[in-house]
Amino acid sequence: MRIGIISDIHANLEALEAALSVYDSHPVDYLACLGDVVGYGAQPNECCDLVRKHADVTVLGNHDAAVCGRMDYSYYRAAAREALDWHARQLSPHNMEWLRSLNYAARLDEHGIAFCHGSPLALEEFEYIFVLDQMRDVVTAHARQAPVTFIGHSHLCKSFSYDERSAEEVLNTRFGLEDDRKYIITVGSVGQPRDYDTRACCAVYDTDARRFEYHRVNYDIESAARKIFEADLSVAFGKRLFLGV
Repeated sequence: MRIGIISDIHANLEALEAALSVYDSHPVDYLACLGDVVGYGAQPNECCDLVRKHADVTVLGNHDAAVCGRMDYSYYRAAAREALDWHARQLSPHNMEWLRSLNYAARLDEHGIAFCHGSPLALEEFEYIFVLDQMRDVVTAHARQAPVTFIGHSHLCKSFSYDERSAEEVLNTRFGLEDDRKYIITVGSVGQPRDYDTRACCAVYDTDARRFEYHRVNYDIESAARKIFEADLSVAFGKRLFLGV
């Protein structure tokens, strides 16, 4: 089974369309979205509609939870709060209800896979995992974790393998998974990469071959940024698309 994985779209329709086009040349049997369909960008409804059309499963991200009233975001910085407030006004009732219905996690037990937005240890807290130190508690909870857990949230391409004693970072953009180790794989961001690569990011995992691969694809950044500039959103959210930060 070939699984496509997308995350952190952040209302960037141009990037989402480009990421989905990857699966035309790299066909998948199942598509998972790891959350944050909304937040920051200018087209929350269009992105919700497209994810709902194509994804077999979508889990809740922190921006999704905030915009639909499932978490407190008063501590977010002002520009992010204002974007979420704007999205809440823009979203159709249908899409708002869809976000309210999303689960924090999903599993494909027959393939030993779990999907969630942040750390699998505290689903509702949306903790980050992007450095080795953040893997310590995952190692401690080794026995309770799925063999492979795909996450988003950090907007980075970070992968870790671990056993009951220690964890190590996997530095390749494509790699095979070892049978005697478990994995936390962060799949990057479709709509707002933060690894200094401006291209949209998505991923493919082959459960039979046990091989994972990141895919990067160019998209029309100028169009996506212009829509942000023309909306009632912080211009910084558009400018950062040109930098990949």
